Amino acid sequence: MNKDIISFIYKIRYPLFLLLLLWTIEAADTFFSLGLSILGIYPREWSGFPGIFTAPFIHSTWGHLASNSIPLLTLTSIMILFYRKAALYASVFIMLGSGIMVWLFGRPSYHIGASGMVFGLISFIFFTGIFKKNVKSIVLSLIVLTLYSGSVSSMFPNVEKNISWESHLFGAIVGLLTSFIFRNVVEDDEKQYHQEPSWA
Repeated sequence: MNKDIISFIYKIRYPLFLLLLLWTIEAADTFFSLGLSILGIYPREWSGFPGIFTAPFIHSTWGHLASNSIPLLTLTSIMILFYRKAALYASVFIMLGSGIMVWLFGRPSYHIGASGMVFGLISFIFFTGIFKKNVKSIVLSLIVLTLYSGSVSSMFPNVEKNISWESHLFGAIVGLLTSFIFRNVVEDDEKQYHQEPSWA
């Protein structure tokens, strides 16, 4: 195998591991009939509060998981490759923040799936380009906008009751907030944009 490919796979090993974990959990839930949906977020019930930590790892069907897999792999890889210093903290902040918002304001139903993370990362990458205004961040912002602009409609109430539009909406809101909080984190490849002129 080409060394560049091996090197790239190694760099995105954590996103790949996350994806493997999600598929393993879904396989276990399916084949052993574990009924893991009850570990989702159930708004305003203390029994549903732990779902803030577990819901992103649980999906209702293979189709549900498949629809989240490529976006999640793509977005977490972008975070690891281009926003390494902020990646872990921003991702955890998005996961917990969006989960708390769903628990506080969501419909009385079990909310599961990684879509809140997906929309949070889309929002984070997009608004980071607006806040940082360097070439790399702007290009990444435009790429995300091109790929996922069609998903905006799913952030609002819709007729498909099995879609947690609340997770999408609150994920996007928390992603925006997170990008603002981390706007001053300077990645190694961004230092050239932050160098002071020689006369300063």
